[in-house]
Amino acid sequence: MHDNLTQSDIDKMQEEIDRRKLVERKQLIEAVKEARAQGDLSENFEYYAAKKAKNQNESRIRYLENMIKTANIIEDNSAEDEVGINKKVTVLFEDDDETEVYKIVTSVRGNSLDGRISPESPVGAALMGHKVGDRVEVNAGVGSYFIVIKAIENTGEEETDRLRSF
Repeated sequence: MHDNLTQSDIDKMQEEIDRRKLVERKQLIEAVKEARAQGDLSENFEYYAAKKAKNQNESRIRYLENMIKTANIIEDNSAEDEVGINKKVTVLFEDDDETEVYKIVTSVRGNSLDGRISPESPVGAALMGHKVGDRVEVNAGVGSYFIVIKAIENTGEEETDRLRSF
């Protein structure tokens, strides 16, 4: 599996890996040692909880390292007035006359509940490369609908965008 990631996504993942290896790993190993020192391991909940937390940390490190290793690094080559990565797009849904605002992000930062969608999503794929005023058809699998691009704002990357935890 090759995720499309920006260099910024890679940098954020590397920061998380470094923090987990240098800070959290030491704390979790110490917690396991302290819990083990309490005696009988067969009834020691603290020991099992500490081991579980340590294993989850190691699993997350391996996951992020694998994502970085297999990533397809992309750049936004869209013009200033076109929909592309890290741009906010205001769209009008013609069928129900409602307006929504989306930020186009890579799949690891996508969260439709927060208005962040990826170019792999049906709406994101339909919007990419289009300009203000364009009427775009969105193929939703079982049918299609039309949206109109009302505004495009170049936002850059915001620190509040978080990588999804898996």
